[in-house]
Amino acid sequence: MAVSVTLPALGESVTEGTVTRWLKAEGERVEADEPLLEVSTDKVDTEIPSPAAGVLASIKVAEDETVEVGAELAVIDDGTGAPAAAPAPAAEPAAAPEPAPQAAAPSTEQAAPAPAPTAAATSGGGSAEGTDVVLPALGESVTEGTVTRWLKSVGDSVEADEPLLEVSTDKVDTEIPAPASGTLLEIVVGEDETAEVGAKLAVIGVAGAAPAAAPAPAAPAPAAAAPASAAPAAPAAPAAPAAAAPAPVAPAAPAPAPAAPAPVTPAAAQATDEGAYVTPLVRKLAAENGVDLATVKGTGVGGRIRKQDVIAAAEAAKAAAPAPAAAAPAAAKKAPALEVSPLRGQTVKMPRIRKVIGDNMVKALHEQAQLSSVVEVDVTRLMRLRTQAKDSFAAREGVKLSPMPFFVKAAAQALKAHPVINAKINEAEGTITYFDTENIGIAVDSEKGLMTPVIKGAGDLNIAGIAKATADLAGKVRGNKITPDELSGGTFTISNTGSRGALFDTIIVPPGQVAILGIGATVKRPAVIETEEGTVIGVRDMTYLTLSYDHRLVDGADAARYLTAVKAILEAGEFEVELGL
Repeated sequence: MAVSVTLPALGESVTEGTVTRWLKAEGERVEADEPLLEVSTDKVDTEIPSPAAGVLASIKVAEDETVEVGAELAVIDDGTGAPAAAPAPAAEPAAAPEPAPQAAAPSTEQAAPAPAPTAAATSGGGSAEGTDVVLPALGESVTEGTVTRWLKSVGDSVEADEPLLEVSTDKVDTEIPAPASGTLLEIVVGEDETAEVGAKLAVIGVAGAAPAAAPAPAAPAPAAAAPASAAPAAPAAPAAPAAAAPAPVAPAAPAPAPAAPAPVTPAAAQATDEGAYVTPLVRKLAAENGVDLATVKGTGVGGRIRKQDVIAAAEAAKAAAPAPAAAAPAAAKKAPALEVSPLRGQTVKMPRIRKVIGDNMVKALHEQAQLSSVVEVDVTRLMRLRTQAKDSFAAREGVKLSPMPFFVKAAAQALKAHPVINAKINEAEGTITYFDTENIGIAVDSEKGLMTPVIKGAGDLNIAGIAKATADLAGKVRGNKITPDELSGGTFTISNTGSRGALFDTIIVPPGQVAILGIGATVKRPAVIETEEGTVIGVRDMTYLTLSYDHRLVDGADAARYLTAVKAILEAGEFEVELGL
């Protein structure tokens, strides 16, 4: 029975998406919930899972095509149906030899579904003149992208769907896969160059074809001739691989300028000892954390090692390391060994995502009358409760009990009594909206920059619910799995500025909101305590809470009342029932 794969709703304001990569080819076996394709919207890139197990019978929407939510993307049958013809997603109009490789591909695919045979890999590919690699649409408002790194050199062999280059836009950094298997004949756009969506980035020819550009930088291809002038004549050299047509002649003159910088780092596109492809970003992350990639089991497509796999391995190593350190005597603290950054003394181009974050922050400061108020909170009782309950809580709920859920709970409770903090100014209408729900954004630091996923209905959740939601959203951000809907709809934001030791910070109110709460580091220090016996001095766990707010709507007295309410909830620490104590 045929099962239709449709584009799901990926956020309240998202109406369409662009297919950026198919992770399965027609005729391949898929399992239920296995990632089937990748889709890009104007807010996020995400994977679409298979709704059922079976055989991918037909792909309805090719790569780089944009469709509306609900549109049919593919059809999966029960495994007995023959696959439909592949829809050449990236092929350019070709000369007469084109039908030959397409006709030969389906029979090879049926005989050997494994990705090794080149004929199967090129079944969705181009013509005898080669397949153009173009910059896909990476969001509705994204019009261009900058090539940050080529993962292959001219003359290298590539497999269909293998990461070919890395591109940076104003919203996301992403890898562009090869649309077909073969040989990388030409690099048109070099590293650090910017191209518009739809522009040709490179050309992939049949396996064994000679590159159109000068082969000097492509060290891994020993068969390439040294003189650059011989390149146009070289296509006659390879023996007929899969297609009988002659290899392509490069359009116009070779493009040595962009090709030269790109292949300088061919070692970046390497594999582990097991043969799984590893991106330069993952390899760098592993090196920084001392993780041996040969010991990491990849969870990506085809066993590919992803960033979250390296992070998980590093966390596991850290968890095992403290035992010998704990036995060391408590001596004077030593200064950390700081490594000199390779950026020292360099002038580099500002990443696009960094520029977007900066522009948004400047815009928020210019459009709002922002200022900050600070209170000091004694969280000694709260920290004792957490220490007492954290082991049983983790065993019962399946997540660690950090201090963060207590602050979110207190902030949400106080918002219900102080709606002016949980509001929005409607500029065009000259009105104010006081929200009837507490959708709290949590600022999360990631490799790509600061992102703020939203805990929907936080005011209706208990400590366990908030802890699970926080861990889930933070994990999705760092694993690049966050959806547009999970990043939108916030009515109030909390930033844990103390997670790296800062006492407090003057945070900036996000656009569309009127306030943001900053949580400083919790430190032990002497404090004055009022007891029944009188005033004493004791060592307490203290922290600062900072509320930045838009003075156009929120007055200083409003901010003080809200902060005082949050302080009272935290210092009372009445969370025993929720913690099961």
